[in-house]
Amino acid sequence: MTRPVVGIIGNHHLINDEYPAHAGGSMNSEAVSMVSGCMPLLIPADPRYLSVEELLATCDGFLLTGGRPNVHPEEYGEAATEAHGAFDRARDSIVLPLVRACVESGQPFFGICRGFQEVNVAMGGSLYPEIRDLPGRDNHRMPPDGTLEEKFALRHIVTFSEDGPFHQLMGAREVMTNTLHGQGIKRAGNRVIIDGYAPDGTPEAIYVDGAPGFTMSVQWHPEWEAGVDPVSRPLFEAFGEAVRAWAAKKEARPVLKSA
Repeated sequence: MTRPVVGIIGNHHLINDEYPAHAGGSMNSEAVSMVSGCMPLLIPADPRYLSVEELLATCDGFLLTGGRPNVHPEEYGEAATEAHGAFDRARDSIVLPLVRACVESGQPFFGICRGFQEVNVAMGGSLYPEIRDLPGRDNHRMPPDGTLEEKFALRHIVTFSEDGPFHQLMGAREVMTNTLHGQGIKRAGNRVIIDGYAPDGTPEAIYVDGAPGFTMSVQWHPEWEAGVDPVSRPLFEAFGEAVRAWAAKKEARPVLKSA
């Protein structure tokens, strides 16, 4: 049987600093395939090549990946500064309306790092350009040196709301996660529920209140060792279950025939 399709949002990338490409980390594809049990499909997130409507019709769910470019602050009514870093306006143009469409219909998505921030902005929220510059906040950025194992190492606790969806899924209120981000939620978007925080108060886990489908999103990177990590695995398994349920519902819809 054909597995349900998860569209993995790609990022604009330059190979050798000159050849334009759309890229996605292989660990995202591995997590979707091996843990969620779905077929990964890399999406070139650019409105010149595809539309939100085509994506909704082609894919059963979406993984909103991390990426070096940030959501442009004009999307939440602020001016860009040097602290906001690099941008990918093409991805903004696809993913923000895609999130809103999925929230409305119930089509599942799972947001990771930039994807977490995209969900908040899509729902009307805003972002801080640099968490580490805020009083009392820690440096959540990826360590500049070391191996991948060192960069993705567990670095802080995330505490979930009592009996919230993340607590229920994990079976624990506190978990250890990695941290590789510079920006973070400033103002929560409409219906965005912050369900988990880092020790310094940085939002780390959200969902969209009242949405009919899977909308869990996290600020850390659960795709790293998703098959064996006790925090990552249940997230990708639950996402896969939601995608299969959507695909089954889609298959069950009657086909309208013209007269």
